[in-house]
Amino acid sequence: MKIKFLVTAAATVMASTAMAQSAFEGAYGQIGIGYETISPSLSTSVSVGGVGIPAGISTSNANSFTGTVTVGYNFAINKDFLLGVGAEYSPIAGSSQNVHFTIAGLNANNPVGTYKKNNSYNFFVSPGVVVGNDGLAYAKIGYTGATQSENSGDGSSSTNGTGYSLGLGYKQIIKGGLYGFGEVNYASYGKQTHNEQSGTILPVRASITSNANAFNILVGIGYKF
Repeated sequence: MKIKFLVTAAATVMASTAMAQSAFEGAYGQIGIGYETISPSLSTSVSVGGVGIPAGISTSNANSFTGTVTVGYNFAINKDFLLGVGAEYSPIAGSSQNVHFTIAGLNANNPVGTYKKNNSYNFFVSPGVVVGNDGLAYAKIGYTGATQSENSGDGSSSTNGTGYSLGLGYKQIIKGGLYGFGEVNYASYGKQTHNEQSGTILPVRASITSNANAFNILVGIGYKF
């Protein structure tokens, strides 16, 4: 009788523990597609023979499709809260935008080059709240980076900008470990400066400082292992 009681009690405890486990606790992988807006900011300084020349540089916002590949792991804080960690990479480069240059108050009618963002990545932590039996609402706070490329008739240059990211999302189990999700994300990349010099007798020096903000909306599918 005692053995039967102990077996029954153990089975009850195990069943209760299994029921309390969130559908999203553990390792997962997902892919997402969506739309992104990149807002770059460029500034420049030019000097000839050590004398500064008034100059300006500008470009427009870039709108394009985007996509991410993500892997991560969710740890259970309790039956209602999860804390996740993850890493994601975007293999899709943003669209190129023309760069315009002014010097000494004169505008260049034709663009002098192009600008685009690519090779973006993000490492994040993700606190989440369990919704019902098979849903998860979550936030993302991360460290992000991307390559910012400028191309012109004089050649090409790139800088690696880093910054922070913020996001909000929701996941819903479809069947088994398969789930769908939707997210909105914001990233801010800090300032990076690229310097160039030409000429020896009368050296011409120029520097370009760039930074960018990005906003995207993603939907996709994933699998919780």
